[in-house]
Parts: sequence; structure tokens; C-alpha cells
Amino acid sequence: MQTCLKSIQQSFTWCLSLEEDEWGKLIENLMREGILQSPNVIRALRSVPRVKFLPENMQSYSAVDTPLPIGFGQTASAPHSSGLLAGLGETWFQ
Repeated sequence: MQTCLKSIQQSFTWCLSLEEDEWGKLIENLMREGILQSPNVIRALRSVPRVKFLPENMQSYSAVDTPLPIGFGQTASAPHSSGLLAGLGETWFQ
């Protein structure tokens, strides 16, 4: 199944083929790129998929690393941003 998402700025469109483990692949890519480094953050992201926090019409985009609209003018942060900030917070408060 191919899914496409128009960017918020309307300047380009992302299209991807969704497979069962796209969320896990995204996490692996973020780890490989050095964005996700904390074992606790990685474990949390694997345990609680982003799809659970998205409205139904956005759930098929859950593994796209971009902010997604969740209604009322708000967005769910891009996974790289959430993971990076959580990791920095963990380091800061140790």
C-alpha cells in the first residue's frame, strides 16, 4: 500500500510504501544516524509506537519522520526531534 503526505508548507509530497514494521525501521535509521543514542529512549520508542497518539486519518503516516497534524492547530513532533530531546533531557538530569 502506498501512502502520500503533502508537506505542511505544501512544497513537496512524501510517499512511502507501508510495511508492518516501518516504525521499527525508522528507529533503526535514527540509531544508525546517531540521533537516538540513549538505550532508555530507544526502549521507550519501541514500546510505545507513535501511531497510538495520532488521529485515525494520520495513522498511516506514523513512521514518517516529520511533524504530523493532530488537530486544533497542533502537531505531533517528528520522531527524531522527540528522541533527541528526550535523550538530552535524560543526560541533563543525571
